Parts: sequence; C-alpha cells; structure tokens
Amino acid sequence: MNIEQAAAKLRAREVSAVELAQESLDSIRRQEHLNAFITVTDQLAMQQARQADDELAAGVDRGPLHGIPYALKDVFCTKGIRTTLGSKIFADHVPDHDSAVYEKLTAAGAVLMGKTSMQEFAYGITCNNPHFGAVRNPHDPQRIPGGSSGGSGVAVAADMVFFAMGSDTGGSIRNPAAYCGCVGLKPTSGRVSRFGVLPLDFSLDHMGPLTRTPRDAGLVLNAIAGPDERDDTSSRQPTADYAGGPGSLAGKRVGLPENFFNERIAPEVTAAFAAAVSRAEAAGAKLVKIRVPDPAAINVISRMILMSEASAVMEPYLHRRADFGSDVLALFDQGRLLSATDYINAQRLRRITQKEWAKLWNHIDCIFTPTAPILAPLIGETHVEIGGTQEDVRLASTRFVRSINVLGIPAISIPLPVNGLPIGLQIIARPFAEQELLSIASALSSA
Repeated sequence: MNIEQAAAKLRAREVSAVELAQESLDSIRRQEHLNAFITVTDQLAMQQARQADDELAAGVDRGPLHGIPYALKDVFCTKGIRTTLGSKIFADHVPDHDSAVYEKLTAAGAVLMGKTSMQEFAYGITCNNPHFGAVRNPHDPQRIPGGSSGGSGVAVAADMVFFAMGSDTGGSIRNPAAYCGCVGLKPTSGRVSRFGVLPLDFSLDHMGPLTRTPRDAGLVLNAIAGPDERDDTSSRQPTADYAGGPGSLAGKRVGLPENFFNERIAPEVTAAFAAAVSRAEAAGAKLVKIRVPDPAAINVISRMILMSEASAVMEPYLHRRADFGSDVLALFDQGRLLSATDYINAQRLRRITQKEWAKLWNHIDCIFTPTAPILAPLIGETHVEIGGTQEDVRLASTRFVRSINVLGIPAISIPLPVNGLPIGLQIIARPFAEQELLSIASALSSA
C-alpha cells in the first residue's frame, strides 16, 4: 500500500490513523534486528495519529500526508527529541527547535514514528555505525543498506513507514534507495530548506524523501518544497504540483551516456539497466547517445569540496578524537590537510562544469544511468571486484551519484524489476525540473 492508497482508505474510514501508526510500530518492533531506528517516538506517534483521526472526522483535511506514518533521518532537528547525527558527540543532543522539513510535515498532518539510523555524521555509505550498530539490508541482513540514509531506506523497503526523509551529500538518498529497493529523490539544490538540519557539508547537502513509488515522492515534495528565509541557500524558484498524472515517456529524449556511466559495472546491473532502457523505448522514449562532461573529474571536485567543508563543520569537535569512529575521523583529518588553494580551485571548476552540463539540456530531457554499478556489498566488506579490478566499496557505491551533488541538479533512483538483490536506475534532469523528472520516473515504473 502506498501513500495515495492509504490516504484513500483513511478518508473512506476503512482504516484509522491510529491503526496505521500501530501497524507501523508493530513492524518496527518485529524487525528490530535490521536496526533501522535510533529513536522510536511511539507516544508522539499515537498522539499525532489521534489528532489526525479527530481532524479528519471533523472535516479538517491537511492533504494526502494527513495521518500517514513516516520517519526522519537523525539529522533533522526535532524540538524535545534527541537528534544524534549517528554520533557519540551528539548522542544526547536535544534540539530546542524544529527543522523546516519537520515543521512542514507536521503541518501536513504526517505522523512521526521516529528517527532513523545512519552512517556516523552522514559521512559514508555502509551504515556500519560504531556507536549505534550496523544497519542491515532487509533483502539480506548480512549486507549493507547503503548510506548514509540507510535506516530511512530500510524503514521504507521493510514496510515500517510509508516514507522517510534522508539527506544526500554524495548519493546518500539514492544509494540506499538502490540497495534497499525503494525510490529516493534528491531535489535541486535549494528546492528543500536545510534549516534545522545538522550539516555534513555547507554546499553539497540536499534534503529529500525515500518512498515506495515516484508519485509518493512527489506527494512528499509537494509538502516540503519551497523557499525559507532562514536558509540562505534556499531557492525562490516557484514550486509545482510534483504528483501530477501518471506521466508519459512518449517523445521524451532520454540521454544514454557513452562515457563513464557505462564503465566497470556488475553484469547483473548491466542487464537490468539494458532492460529498463528497452522498456523506455517501447513506451515511446527517444534514445539519444551522449557524452557527458567528465564526471570522473567532477567526482574529484566533489571529494575536495566535501572533505574541506566537512572538516570545517566538525572543527569545534575534533579535539574529542576518542569519540569518533576511526573511518570518519580519518576523513576529517584528511580534510584538514587540504589547502585553501585546492578548495578554491575545486569551487571554480565546479562552476565551469555546471555550465558545461547545462548545454546538455538543449538536446535531451533526462539522463538514464545505473544508480550504483554494483549490488549491495556485505557488511564489513571494504573492496569489491568489478571486471577483475578491485575497487573500494565506498567509492564504487557512489561513483555514479557523487557528481550530481556538485552540479546541484535533481536526480531520482527507482528500483528495477529483478530476481535477487535490488538494483536502481538513476534518472537525472535539468535544474528545478522535478515535475518532469517524477513524471518520467512514474511512467517508467508503470512500464
């Protein structure tokens, strides 16, 4: 059951918000071994659910999210509820304010079930957290769920909640969506307010939902998108209805990269991607072969910017070295070694590549790539073999998604029909084209 179906049942009095919340809590408890949550807000959830039932009975309808159970990645501040950033440093941090996203979802009547598990400081993709334990993939508990929004991906894929919020600095929404088998949307930079979100990075962080369907992602984006004067990166670009009709691929110009995004890919991913492209063509899409401006170079830019800015964010806490996991501490230390010249040149090259990529949209409407070139690795696995070459798990998992954060453009990962571990398809679009992006994703999902 998706958000739209649950909303219809609520309004037909076939189910109550309290019953949905109780089912969600039961599912969370039944699957505790997956470690999807750091904090479960059971009392708050039942209180919000009862309020939703009372309001709907009185004719007060806040929209399609009214009474729908969801979760927040534990980077979103919630007043009076601890927000840990998956870290020992913030393990007892209780904010005195709400994030903009939580404010908007509360105003929409959604029911918060809790705060999801994540990579420490949102810095990585394994979600093998040294302080709160490893998060486990619902399709194979011996495998990682992806990250850093791994708990949110697990909570959606394992039917604990209808949607969950994540943050994405270098693929942290799309990667768990691919590995867990759900939908993950990274909107355009500035489309969703970052106010009240504990940051990893000043200029690469994006906020977005993980859902069961592309249309569900549109319904959530409708609730959370828009300008916010409290966030100086927030855009004033007008919003749209992101959950329109069923969508169509007819006449859509789909770019298929002939470089980078077709290199060093597991055979299962290659086969699933080819099948998806064939379905798109059968549904009326026009396939256009393209060469994309060097994403490998953009990934280097991404690492330079992320390592510098993340270290700057954590500078006040780096004297507490024993309180950091060894993997993230090493990354923060590396960031401190980069020079100001390196950082400034990376930002300069970022602007150049953004202009180069902008030219692509004169010829295409979207780009198809695999979300990840590999299947979900085993917990504790540090390297994978692709085509006879050993590759770092973290770098391999994010190879196709990191550059999109540098560009600031929207992208979505949707699950492909496979027998076995989930595989994701990434669809990329021009800035602020989330409406078209979600329409294409919905049409391909239907096909």
